[in-house]
Amino acid sequence: MQPVRIALGISYLGTRYQGWQSQPSGQTVQDRLEHALGKFTTQPVSLLCAGRTDAGVHGLMQVVHFDTPLQREPFSWIRGTNRFLPSDIAVQWAQPVPDAFHARASALGRRYAYVVLESPMRPSVEAGRVGWVYRPLDHAAMLKAAAMLIGEHDFSAFRASACQALSPVKTLRRLDISRRGAYWRFDFEASAFLHHMIRNIMGSLLQIGQGLQQPEWMHEVLQARDRDAAAPTFSPDGLYFLGPLYDRKWGLPDRTPAYDSLPC
Repeated sequence: MQPVRIALGISYLGTRYQGWQSQPSGQTVQDRLEHALGKFTTQPVSLLCAGRTDAGVHGLMQVVHFDTPLQREPFSWIRGTNRFLPSDIAVQWAQPVPDAFHARASALGRRYAYVVLESPMRPSVEAGRVGWVYRPLDHAAMLKAAAMLIGEHDFSAFRASACQALSPVKTLRRLDISRRGAYWRFDFEASAFLHHMIRNIMGSLLQIGQGLQQPEWMHEVLQARDRDAAAPTFSPDGLYFLGPLYDRKWGLPDRTPAYDSLPC
């Protein structure tokens, strides 16, 4: 029987996992999902994803694809796979796609959101689900700094030493900052991101927001193209992969119900 290509939308709470990508420990989201699919299909399944996430980072709509000779209805892929997944990982949708579709290569962009609690006290019930700063943040200062990052730039100053990207030049299309009560939300959209790029940008943005640096410092850091010029990497707590953006011709969902769980 001719194999079919299946795309899945996955949501997960990353707190207990060593990131997305498979590791010898087996304690990654990819390992758990491939194991569940293997149990459901009774055969090995190898996944390709839209974007890898670090340890502790959450996913609201990771997209993966795989090829299989099995014929199943979409609801069967969802319910059958979820039966073998832990409670903090779930398939949200399933859809057959043409062979030309590729979860990573077909993506036109990727979206992330950071949720940060501004409070003198550390988070408790939100532990792992929000970042935390105890000093007040200056909205106007952060917006001014964020504007300097929009567009195509060499983001070497915000690139992890282990980054394997062929080029440090990326196009940041959007960096929106909003607030609801004690919670701040930072929305990022780019063609692609370097390893730790968002967490490193956040470290610098929050230094500016707390008055430890002036907004103009962000331009200096960007122009330095040197990781040592930027602030320390911010915690992965509160970072969410919102998912990739695809051409409408693929007919894939662009959000899951989990989007409504974030503030702002």
